[in-house]
Amino acid sequence: MCLGFPGQIVELEDIMATVDIAGTKREVSIMILPDEVVLGDWVMVHAGMAIAKMDPEEAQKTLQVLQEFADGLDD
Repeated sequence: MCLGFPGQIVELEDIMATVDIAGTKREVSIMILPDEVVLGDWVMVHAGMAIAKMDPEEAQKTLQVLQEFADGLDD
């Protein structure tokens, strides 16, 4: 099973992007994305790669579900 996290692009340089995933910034490769991306776009990140462009609303819902899951681990 694979797990990906939604991240918002905050910096772009060639084939790399810095994404903000729930407040944590990571550098990821955008070289395999089939669609062009711009600052502010949301992407699904897995293993250091942006693997798909995401709808902003869907990205927020996914982050919320992941946060709820993580919060439940503390119980």
